[in-house]
Amino acid sequence: MIVEMRTYTLHPGTLAEAEKRFGESLPAREKHSKIAAFWHSEVGPLNQIIHVWAYDSFEHRASVRAAATKDPGWPPNIREFVAHQQSEVFTPAPFSPPLEPRQIGPLFEIRQYTLTAGSIPGLIERWSEKIEGRQKFSPLVAGMYTEFGSLNKWVHIWAYKDLNERASVRAAATAGGNWPARNPPGVLVKQENSLVMPASFSPIR
Repeated sequence: MIVEMRTYTLHPGTLAEAEKRFGESLPAREKHSKIAAFWHSEVGPLNQIIHVWAYDSFEHRASVRAAATKDPGWPPNIREFVAHQQSEVFTPAPFSPPLEPRQIGPLFEIRQYTLTAGSIPGLIERWSEKIEGRQKFSPLVAGMYTEFGSLNKWVHIWAYKDLNERASVRAAATAGGNWPARNPPGVLVKQENSLVMPASFSPIR
């Protein structure tokens, strides 16, 4: 399986209308494959919508996108609102859960780590030893690394009920000393995070 995460930065003041139009057009797109999640940013880079799609393979992605663009209802009429578009394709780690409909939010944290070249396999090995314990505190939505887009990137997405739960979960998870799965010095190049909220039509919410 591969996962495509498409991030659109919108002109200020247009997010609500863009999300509405996207939702109205989604049934046409879902004749071909289902959306995994749709979020908008609350903290971090603002005026962003993030839509997540899972595919069986690159061939599946190509065939679905080709078929969808022939449908008169797709893509959504939001071009006038979009200032910037980014698409990244990821491979999920072995412990990453299926991107199935779940009500586990509604607050989601997207953490993006850029690592030195060749460091992803070691990170996955270290996480594999500790992720079960971490998920006792809050659910992991996805743990995945880039195949296309910004390379050497590790993205992990976590669900929380609210900011208070996020704070308490992070404190509890680190209290025992088993989390985080620390990287050797010099492996991490850059860290970013954002907090996002689901649209009404997002299957993961």
